[in-house]
Amino acid sequence: MNSLVVAAVLLVLLGLAYQVGWSRSRTVAVGADRRLHSRPAYHGTLAAIWVLVPVALVLGLWALFGPGVTDSYIRSQIPADVAASLEPAQLNNAMARIRSIASGYGVLGEPQPFENQAGQALRQFQLISFLIVIAAAAGLGVLALFAARRRITPALRARNQVEAVVNALLVACSAVAILTTIGIVVSLLFEAIRFFTFISPVDFFFGTVWNPRFSTTGTGGEGDYGLIPLLWGTVMVAFIAMFVAVPVGLMSAIYLSQYAHPRLRSTVKPIIEVLAGIPTIVYGFFALVTVGPFLSGIGNAVGLDIRATSAATAGLVMGIMIIPFISSLSDDILRQVPKSLRDGSLGLGATRSETIRKVILPAALPGIVGAFLLAISRAIGETMIVVLAAGNSPILRLNPFEPTSTVTVTIVNQLTGDTDFAGPQSLVAFALGLTLFAMTLVLNVAALLIVRRFREQYE
Repeated sequence: MNSLVVAAVLLVLLGLAYQVGWSRSRTVAVGADRRLHSRPAYHGTLAAIWVLVPVALVLGLWALFGPGVTDSYIRSQIPADVAASLEPAQLNNAMARIRSIASGYGVLGEPQPFENQAGQALRQFQLISFLIVIAAAAGLGVLALFAARRRITPALRARNQVEAVVNALLVACSAVAILTTIGIVVSLLFEAIRFFTFISPVDFFFGTVWNPRFSTTGTGGEGDYGLIPLLWGTVMVAFIAMFVAVPVGLMSAIYLSQYAHPRLRSTVKPIIEVLAGIPTIVYGFFALVTVGPFLSGIGNAVGLDIRATSAATAGLVMGIMIIPFISSLSDDILRQVPKSLRDGSLGLGATRSETIRKVILPAALPGIVGAFLLAISRAIGETMIVVLAAGNSPILRLNPFEPTSTVTVTIVNQLTGDTDFAGPQSLVAFALGLTLFAMTLVLNVAALLIVRRFREQYE
C-alpha cells in the first residue's frame, strides 16, 4: 500500500471534515439565533474525529488481514503440481521470488514462466486491492462526514466529547508504557524460571565461579553459573564511574548555575552536553587505545601492575561519559530553586558558599538524587565500554586494576551466535536481565524514599 497516497487521502478527509464542522457550527448558531455550547474549533475537531474512526478502521483491518489475503492469492497463482512438489521452505522462497518480480526488483537466475505470470497477476491484484481499500476508506469517511454534519447543533457538547477522546488517548499512551514494562518483566520471568529448572537459584545467586560451558565431568554437565563475579564487576565499574562523575558533574553544575557569567554558561554547558551524544563504541575505543595504555604507563612509573583492560579503565571512561547526565540535570535543578530562598539567605548575612551548602543544595536535593539515579542506572546498563575496556574476565577480584566482566557483557556473550534457548547457556541471559531489573528497582525505591523524606522537610 502506497503510504504517501494513504496519508494524502487521510489529510484531505480530515481537513475537509474540520472545515465542514467549523463552518456548519457557525451556520446553525446564526440560523437558530442561539449561542453555541462549544466553540467552532471543537465542532471541527469532533467532525474530524468522526471521519477518522471509520477510515482508520478500514486501513487497520487491511493492514491486519491484507498480508494473509495476498499470500493466499500468491499461492493460488502457483500451479498445483508445482506447489505439491515444493517443501515449505521452497514454497516460501517461490512466493518471495513472485513478490520480487511484482515489485520490479527482479530475482536471481532465470525466472520460470509461472513466476512471471504470477508476478504480473500479483501486481494487478495489489493495484486493484489498493484502490478498493482507498475507495472504501474514503467512502466511509464521506458518509461519516455527512452524519457528523447533521448532528451539529448549537446544543451539541462538542468540547466535552473532544476532551473525552483526548483523555482516552492520554490514558492509552500511559497504558502503553505500563504494559510494555509488564511485558518485559513477564517475558524475563518465564524464561528465568526455565533457566532455574537447570540451575539451582542458590548456585546462581551465591555462586562464585562463572564458567557457562558444558562440562565433561560431574553430574550436571551444565557448567558453573555463579552470579557473584558478574555482580561484583558491575558494582565495581559503576562505583568507579560514579566516583569520577559525581564530583565533577555536581561541581560543574554548581559553578555554572551559581558563579559563571551567563555568556560563559551558554558556551560551556553545550560543550559538556556534547559528551552525551558521543556513541558508546567511540568511548570504548578511546578507553582501549588511549586511557588503558595511559593508566598502564602510570602504573609502571609508580611500580603498580595496572592492566590496560581493567575495571578502572572502563569505570574512568564511563564516568566521563555520564558527567553530562549529572551536570546538565543538576544545573537545571539548581536554577529552579526559588530565588526567594537564595535572597533570604544572603539577606541574613550568609555568604554565597554558605547559601549554596545550607540552602540551595538541600532544597534541590530530591532532583539531584534523581540525576544521580539516572547516571548510575546508565552506568549499570552500559555494555560497549565494558566489552572493549574491562577485559571480559568473569573472575571474582577485588583489585580494580585487573580485568573483570559485568552482567550486561555476559548477556551479550551468551546471546551471541546460534542460540536455541533450550539450555541454560542461553536462558541464563534472561536470569541476568531479571537481576539487572531488580537492581534498578531497588535503586528507584531508595531514591523515592530519599526524595520523600527531604520533600517533607523543605516543602
